Amino acid sequence: MESIKNRYDFVFYFDVKDGNPNGDPDAGNLPRIDAETGNGLVTDVCIKRKIRNYVLMTKSAKKPFDIFIKEKSVLNNLIDEAHEDEEVSKKEKGDKTEAARLWMCKNYYDIRTFGAVMSTGKNAGQVRGPVQLTFARSVDPIVALEHSITRMAVATEAEAEKQSGDNRTMGRKYTVPYGLYRTHGFISAHLASTIGFKEDDLELFWEAMQNMFEHDRSAARGEMNTRKLIVFKHKTALGNQSAHDLFAKVTHKKLSESPARDYPDYEIYLDGKTFPETFKVVNVS
Repeated sequence: MESIKNRYDFVFYFDVKDGNPNGDPDAGNLPRIDAETGNGLVTDVCIKRKIRNYVLMTKSAKKPFDIFIKEKSVLNNLIDEAHEDEEVSKKEKGDKTEAARLWMCKNYYDIRTFGAVMSTGKNAGQVRGPVQLTFARSVDPIVALEHSITRMAVATEAEAEKQSGDNRTMGRKYTVPYGLYRTHGFISAHLASTIGFKEDDLELFWEAMQNMFEHDRSAARGEMNTRKLIVFKHKTALGNQSAHDLFAKVTHKKLSESPARDYPDYEIYLDGKTFPETFKVVNVS
């Protein structure tokens, strides 16, 4: 199968209800917020992590759909594996890095999708991935709520003695009552051709974007759901229109003046019209 031949740009809406979509470790795990506007933020790294987890789950870490950046992995060991491949090891010293780079692209889905820096250890170079995402930003300002919670147990005997057997531990968690987030994405056919990002890779990416929240449930994240994925497919590898003009075709509107608390409080429009599909492909002429 050949690499993709078309450029794509896309708009992705998702929401959170009574959860923390992306905690900031530098702020005590509070939901990320733009301090000037009050809009919520979710990093591109957070979204990519969910895509990686979905691919790991559905493809069972089997090559060529293994994941390079996964929990507890030792990256230099994986780069060493590329250099130990029979075809790579045969290469002259000056060509080994490029051969190892292509081997990594062939076997790891996230490398040929998002790219990677692999210049540590034995060195497998760098890859600029064809798929790039922006930060997600909530369409309206959000409120981060702080909740005190109680656990009816303690961790050690010393704590139990200190509380005379009452055995309670206080904690905190943070939630966003409701937030609708929007992010933009870009897929370069030119970069895809340099590392072998193919049509089946693209289909898996769209599948992950639609289903990743369904398999990432936790008490901390509350309810998170994909709401709209609008994909603009260009006729050529270079594209027919600028991304910002295409993104301007997708708009949203809050339907009431009271604080939003669920998805029906908004409407999303394409060229001024609503549409029922969660996943919609628009051909760009």
